[in-house]
Amino acid sequence: MTEDANEIKLPGAPATESPAVGEPTTPRGRLAPKPDQSGPETRTPTGAPTTAPQDAVAQQGHYLTTAQGVPLADTDHSLKAGRRGPVLLQDHHLREKITHFDHERIPERVVHARGAAAHGHFVANGEAEKYTAAAFLKAGTVTDTFVRFSTVLGSRGSADTARDTRGFATKFYTTEGVYDLVGNNIPVFFIQDAIKFPDIIHAGKPHPDREIPQAQSAHDTFWDFVSLHTEAQHHTIWNMSDRALPRSYRMMQGFGIHTFRLVNADGATVLVKFHWRPRLGTHGLVWEEAQLIAGKDPDYHRRDLADAIEAGAYPEWDFAIQVFPDTEDQLFAGIDLLDPTKLVPEELAPLKVIGTMTLDRNPLNYFDETEQVAFHPGHLVPGIDVTSDPLLQGRLFSYLDTQITRLGGPNFAQIPINRPHADVNDMLRDGLHQDAVHSGVAPYRPNSLDGGCPFPAALHGDEGAQAFIDVPQPVQQDVVTRAQPASFDDHFSQARQFYRSLTPIEQQHVKQAYSFELGKVYEQTIKERELQALVNIDVDLAAFVAEQLGLDVPAASENVPDTDPSGALSMITDDEWPVDGRQLGIVIDDETDASVLASVREAVDAAGVTPVVIAPHGGTAAGSPVQRTFQTAASIELDAVLVLASTSDPRIVQLLAEAFRHDKAIAAATEAADTLHVAAISVSAPGIAVEEPAEATRALLELLPSHRVWGRESA
Repeated sequence: MTEDANEIKLPGAPATESPAVGEPTTPRGRLAPKPDQSGPETRTPTGAPTTAPQDAVAQQGHYLTTAQGVPLADTDHSLKAGRRGPVLLQDHHLREKITHFDHERIPERVVHARGAAAHGHFVANGEAEKYTAAAFLKAGTVTDTFVRFSTVLGSRGSADTARDTRGFATKFYTTEGVYDLVGNNIPVFFIQDAIKFPDIIHAGKPHPDREIPQAQSAHDTFWDFVSLHTEAQHHTIWNMSDRALPRSYRMMQGFGIHTFRLVNADGATVLVKFHWRPRLGTHGLVWEEAQLIAGKDPDYHRRDLADAIEAGAYPEWDFAIQVFPDTEDQLFAGIDLLDPTKLVPEELAPLKVIGTMTLDRNPLNYFDETEQVAFHPGHLVPGIDVTSDPLLQGRLFSYLDTQITRLGGPNFAQIPINRPHADVNDMLRDGLHQDAVHSGVAPYRPNSLDGGCPFPAALHGDEGAQAFIDVPQPVQQDVVTRAQPASFDDHFSQARQFYRSLTPIEQQHVKQAYSFELGKVYEQTIKERELQALVNIDVDLAAFVAEQLGLDVPAASENVPDTDPSGALSMITDDEWPVDGRQLGIVIDDETDASVLASVREAVDAAGVTPVVIAPHGGTAAGSPVQRTFQTAASIELDAVLVLASTSDPRIVQLLAEAFRHDKAIAAATEAADTLHVAAISVSAPGIAVEEPAEATRALLELLPSHRVWGRESA
């Protein structure tokens, strides 16, 4: 085995050094973070850069202390009146330690509680300069970012792979202040007006009597709501597609959902929708695979993101916009741009790429960064403004309000992960967790006692700072009312367009998803009501689901117009994608040729794929370190499998059978082909190769860029 092959390691080590068997007793400083880890840039609470290294804000010294810095000799025993006596009230260390522990938890997010995050940077290409004065979108500008991915419905301890919409929230630390783009991996939403947000979330959350089911929409209250409130049908059908089961956060699109307004240096405006496009392609899990992952590795998505970054497989997304004229009616091709349940097909408004984001550093501390980061759609910068989308308008209030509750007061922007990388002079004072030490006596305007500071910024950037511009917009003459425009009333045409834009394989997955979800609903009337919605979307879809439920297909209740399919809505294409960070399992035993295994591992690693050696036991086998045993290996963590050893072990047989059902590429060395036979896998099936080890490895690496062997589902 070569030295290079010996050095191939799986990411995920908990520390930079392997620990000794015995407890360390020689005082020393804490270990340095792993090379892939980074905390927030060290800034003061008011945005000023510091020269302090990141470890200056972490724990200090070699010795145990109290929170007040008093050295301690013992933290294992309470102070007692005698060895068997009662604990004394004077034990200040016990009180401090227990009291702090009792207050370590903060309220979790009502939605998007389950999340993972990473640091990165965004590089603008200048294509947006004609549309916006935003400094971070000027050509060549590099802006630090922090991105948090999340599920919507589940609690903080729920599984990553539940069928659900995913959050995709990006914080840009621009020179003009923080800009937050708070989006999802689905371009539309369940509701058109923010006043309905408590309703859709109450419906989707666990039933309030039993607090079940967790992180699922397959229950009565969800389907009761969406079948009655039919504006939710478009988002719902996206949720029933493979978009709601992403293979990885690294392979997930992001959308700003709403329409925003850009204003350039001359004051001209356009309307836009924001998109994130992953350079690894957009890929999903299959349903059985997602269910198995939820049981075997509920942290699958956060582990995948962290491992990829640690391995140097930095995920990238192109940032793009769709651009529309800023007309008085705010319509484009007959589509109301203020309706968040509608999208604009890319065939009508092609994407314009305006830059690229790379995530290249894992957080140092989950709580300090991922949990305490605070996003808000109202965190805007000059050149970007909101529109009158009624869902967006409500979010502008709600996000600020929830941060005050969740993070303990109005000073959440002073938490290190939230600190702007720009000067802050806001005249805001006091409040819980005030970390700044403000000077001056006049936190008001106008004043003369502080020399007039702070002064208004220039509206057009002629001198000093560029001020945020609230774009003047005409207000239609109307009456105060609780109503919506007639253009919001079409609830089915885009749901139909989405379904008919999918490939037959994807459509089958949607049919099966509806059948599963509605099959878990207790009340038949709710099933019948949803079938009424489905038949308005597509008769074939409704007929399949009705047959699975043992119900009749109702007649359509609306005359829904047909629209042209949009190829951009399908995830299954003939394209090939980079394989960075994929994992290939290699099944071996002690008789496997060590030189063959070394060559295979080197070839896999050279392709940017992580080789995972699977052997009957841990330690070393065939001269290589073993990453998984037959006991611990699982098909769900592998994108492809290479069998180099003959075995009838039922655990490997099950692993191969699952990988085959999940359309993953499988290869076997010629001498190990009988293992495929034991697993009832035909060597003539699509995506199966039986070759000499080098050729078998090459065959797998050629299949991986297609994501899955979809030919098995159409065969």
